[in-house]
Amino acid sequence: MSHRALRGRSPASAGAVALVVLCGAVALVVTAALVLAVPGQEHTEGDLPELASARGVDLGVAVAVAPLREDAAYREVVTGNYTSVSAENTMKWDSVQPRRGAFDWGGPDTVVDFAESNGLRMRGHTLLWHNQQPQWLSEGAYGADELREIVRSHTDALVGRYEGRIGAWDVINEPMADEGGAIRDNLWYRVLGENYIAEALWMAHEADPRARLYVNEFGIEGGGTKADAFYTLIADLMERGVPLHGIGFQSHFIVGQVPEDLAENMRRYTDLGLEVAVTELDVRIPEPVTDARLQEQARDYRRVVEACLEVEGCQGVTVWGVDDGHSWIPDWFPGYTAATPFDADYDAKPARAAMVEALARRARQGGAIRGAAAV
Repeated sequence: MSHRALRGRSPASAGAVALVVLCGAVALVVTAALVLAVPGQEHTEGDLPELASARGVDLGVAVAVAPLREDAAYREVVTGNYTSVSAENTMKWDSVQPRRGAFDWGGPDTVVDFAESNGLRMRGHTLLWHNQQPQWLSEGAYGADELREIVRSHTDALVGRYEGRIGAWDVINEPMADEGGAIRDNLWYRVLGENYIAEALWMAHEADPRARLYVNEFGIEGGGTKADAFYTLIADLMERGVPLHGIGFQSHFIVGQVPEDLAENMRRYTDLGLEVAVTELDVRIPEPVTDARLQEQARDYRRVVEACLEVEGCQGVTVWGVDDGHSWIPDWFPGYTAATPFDADYDAKPARAAMVEALARRARQGGAIRGAAAV
C-alpha cells in the first residue's frame, strides 16, 4: 500500500468493527481509543500530528521554499505528518540579506504564511552562523562597533518582522569548534569576542520578548570533550542571566550511531532549567541502501523520539528535510543518502512507522500528557 495516504489509521479490531455496525459514527471514536489502548498493538500507520500533540511534543520538519511553492505532494507530506516547520535556508544571511541593508522577504514570508495557513508552529533558523554568509559580510573588514550594529540591525529586521509569529529561534548556530572544546573561530568571535553569544541573545530577546531563544549545536548528543565544553558555556550564560531558553541538539546521525545516553545528555540542560529539542534530525545511510539498513534507520528514528519523550523538558523533534529528494546529505556527505523518513517519491519509509510506534507505545503505556510544545 502506498504511503501517499499520509493520514491513514491502523486496522480496527473485530470488536471495534462490531461497534461501528451497532453504534455508527459514535463507534469511530471508540475504535480510535481501542487502537491506542490494546497492549502489543503494532502501529505501521497513524496520524503523526495527532499522536505528537497527544504526547505534548512537537514534530517538525525543515522546509525549502521552491518545492513549498511548486509541489503539492511536498506540501501534503508536511501538513500530513508534522506539527511545525523550520526554515531550512531562507532565513540565513545569504538568502535574507544578500546585500547590506537589502532584505529579501519572499522566501521567509512564504514559509511563515504557509505555517500559519495550515495551523503549524514556526521555528526560525538561524541568526548567527559561520556558514552561508553573503560576500559583503564574510569579506568585510569591520570593527567591533560596526559589526555589532550590523548584527543588531539584522536581528531587529528579521526577528522583529515575525514578532509573535515565530515561537522559537535558533539564535546561535554551532558556536563550538568541530573538534575539541574551543569556541569556534568565526567572524563573530574574532571581532566581538566570546561575549558575542550573550549579546546576540539579548538582541533577539529585545526584538521579540516572547520568542523562545536557542543555541543550536551538533556533536553534543553523546558526551565528550566538545559536549562538556558546550555545557560549561551554557551554564555560564545561565548564571549570568542571559535570555536563553533552550538547547537544540542537531542530531545529524549515521545509521546505527544514535548514542545510548542521548536522554541523559538532554537532562544535563533541563537540570539547568532549560528546555531542549532535537532540531535537525536525519539519519544518513551509506550507499547502497538496503532493506536491512532502512530497518536500522527506523530503529534510530524511534530511539530519538523515545529519548525526547523520556525527558520532561524536551519540546520535540524536527526532521531536517521533507524527503530524500530534497535532502542536503548527498551533497555534503558523498556516499551517503536516504536520510529522511520519506523517499524521493514521497513514499514513507520504515522510519515514519517507527516514529508512529514510538508515540503510540507511549500512549499505550499511559505516558503523561505534557503541555503544548513551545515551538
